[in-house]
Amino acid sequence: MEGRIIDVKGKKLYIEHNNPFEGRPAIVFLHDSLGSVQLWRDFPAKLSEAAQCNTFVYDRLGYGKSYPMLTHERPVNYMELEADLLNDLLTEMNIDNAILFGHSDGGTIALITAAKYPERVKAVICEAGHIFVEDVTLKGVYDAWEAYKTTNLPERLQKYHGDKVEILFKAWTETWTRDDYRTWNIEYLLKDITAPLLFIQGEADEYGTLDQVEKTITQVSGSAEKYIIPHIGHTPHKEVPELVLEKATAFIRENS
Repeated sequence: MEGRIIDVKGKKLYIEHNNPFEGRPAIVFLHDSLGSVQLWRDFPAKLSEAAQCNTFVYDRLGYGKSYPMLTHERPVNYMELEADLLNDLLTEMNIDNAILFGHSDGGTIALITAAKYPERVKAVICEAGHIFVEDVTLKGVYDAWEAYKTTNLPERLQKYHGDKVEILFKAWTETWTRDDYRTWNIEYLLKDITAPLLFIQGEADEYGTLDQVEKTITQVSGSAEKYIIPHIGHTPHKEVPELVLEKATAFIRENS
């Protein structure tokens, strides 16, 4: 799939858009806090083929092949701002029948986008997203910071993010562990989600408890279902891709 850089309100983002299925929705993939287009690997292509949908994948600003962030300092509402930018991006690309598939931070951004821009979103698949901060989340972030200092994690990330690694890693870890971020919560937005929702989570997710799932699916206004996978951690689409593909395909076919 050919990729390119586009300018969205002054932000230069790397995108890949594959549009083989005329008249079908586009699955928009939203990566996690250390992710990128490349790190999705072949999952978008496989889901596209199985669900007979088009795909749209992009690197958030500061990630992958997109242009760098100017600073690692983020406002508390940075994911709400990411949702606004996603709306601008989808407007630029003339995508108005999006099925959002977001992982971790990307899952949260998917929920916020569905709440704020319901006319654009056909369905939502939220994988391991967060709607509030938990102690287990902070432990996961601190563990990742320790790994960054003591292992070859920086070098592994550099393969995907180049010289942007230090800023994006600080942007993630320092934001989530700031005192003023402890009260971050998007539950107030959930009632505005009317699109069908599938929430996927590993039962052993090291970044969030099943409270994230339950409190989400019980507060949205549209139909919602959960898919909890035993013995699986924070990245089900990598740990058990065949299970996630099967469930996501069935959900998309039912809601498109």
